[in-house]
Amino acid sequence: MTKKSTRINTKKILFPGIAIAVILLITVIFVVRSDQKDGAVSIEIPVRSLGPITAPVVVQEYADFGCITCRVWHQLGIIEKIQQKYGDKVRFEWHDFPVITANSPKAAEAGLCANDQGQFWKFHDVVYKNYPKLSVEDLKNYALGLGLDSKIFNECLDSGKYKKDVQQELKNGYSYGFKATPSFKVNDQVLIGPPSFEQLSAIIDELLVSGK
Repeated sequence: MTKKSTRINTKKILFPGIAIAVILLITVIFVVRSDQKDGAVSIEIPVRSLGPITAPVVVQEYADFGCITCRVWHQLGIIEKIQQKYGDKVRFEWHDFPVITANSPKAAEAGLCANDQGQFWKFHDVVYKNYPKLSVEDLKNYALGLGLDSKIFNECLDSGKYKKDVQQELKNGYSYGFKATPSFKVNDQVLIGPPSFEQLSAIIDELLVSGK
């Protein structure tokens, strides 16, 4: 009687334990699948920025190397004027939103490859200076002209090292409701289309006063 009683008690303990383990396993699987739903995979995209990370105002530009309006906006020198006026209070970030030309996604990858060698902004300027030439050969020639290590740059570009990063930034842009370039976020405020120096200054002044 003693042995039988012991066996029954063990089952009573074991069965609930198995049930709990199964429930936990199902929960873990559900959570993992939920995190992967709709391709929402976390990718740490290299930052291309001007200004300190501690700046209270962050201007994020979602742009395309094949975008003539983006080119004109940069040639107006608005970033430089904002930096001169606000100094360390403002940080600029570039984000790829390659929607204009068939070569735009590859040009975005090239920018990230140049960033690997600390030359994103010089590459950015050269690409816009030579607009609209964005073939792979053109991109490699720009890197060569800037004195980048051609072997490293070409391998980066040919391998598609940053293809997923560019695709993720494109998804991010769409999630903010962007449909064209350039589009902007100033802290949490969304701007569609390129702001003038005066418009951007007014927004920055308001954010600095409000602290938002």
